[in-house]
Amino acid sequence: MSLRGAYLLLGAIILLWGSNWPIMKIGLDEGIPPFWFAVSRLFLGMVTLLALLAALGRISLPRRSDLPVIFTVGLLQVALFLGAINFALQYVEAGRSSVLAYTTPLWVAPAAILILGERPSRLKVGGLLLGLAGLIALFNPLALDWSDPDVVTGNLILMLAAVGWAIAILHVRGHRWSSSVLQVIPWQMMVALVPLTALALIFEGDYRPDLSTKAWVVIAYNGPIATGFCYWATITVTRSLPAISTSLGLLGVPLVGVGSSALLLGEALTPSLLMGLLGIVAGLALVNMADLRAQPDTMGKRDQSAEK
Repeated sequence: MSLRGAYLLLGAIILLWGSNWPIMKIGLDEGIPPFWFAVSRLFLGMVTLLALLAALGRISLPRRSDLPVIFTVGLLQVALFLGAINFALQYVEAGRSSVLAYTTPLWVAPAAILILGERPSRLKVGGLLLGLAGLIALFNPLALDWSDPDVVTGNLILMLAAVGWAIAILHVRGHRWSSSVLQVIPWQMMVALVPLTALALIFEGDYRPDLSTKAWVVIAYNGPIATGFCYWATITVTRSLPAISTSLGLLGVPLVGVGSSALLLGEALTPSLLMGLLGIVAGLALVNMADLRAQPDTMGKRDQSAEK
């Protein structure tokens, strides 16, 4: 792919994933149960990717050496993340959700220091402090109604989703893939479908959809486009562009998430939200730059399952 094409594809990913936050909120408001929503999204995304791999002649069973990471990513980065954000979006604004869910690198950095013994640079420490300041802005009593248990739980669940993704990234960092990243993604989705389907059956019952046209459009967007196409596109961009371009470019997703939520849902751009967004995105940028300086040959592989 040409350099220009790769940057255009990166722009498409940012727009499609960023605008999907208010679209997911609309789907939930239209009556799609959160866990069945995640199941339908993953199933359609998996079918889309399998069709693509079949057309390329690249479908293959996962290698045994890749199975531990496939299960880690499938359970934490896919099942936990999608289930958690769908549940939390019932109680938390879409723009705010997009910011909190993308705090993952802020949790990867201290975990890598404590667990892997990495030595943080001043750039990374500065990024963590900026990100922490952004979180404080979002969780201050003027920005969050601490008296509403649903709102508090929703915000904490979004943080849990980011932490689960961070744990998966730490596992991926030390793994050498036997299969290509694109080939293993459908298997990660298949792993994620098992617990998500179980949760849907337990908490939402044997669901027989009687949905509006708008809700079906939301599902159609989330499956083949926001999941199938965007996963493929992220891998393609990662292979075609410098790692720093991809890492910093994807920070545009929460920016678009906040902006599109204001446009489509009328969510208020409060000072606390904007301060939190600025602090977290700036902090993530510094953390990413510190990681890329330290490990320029491997960091492009770390987010191999990509953002939602």
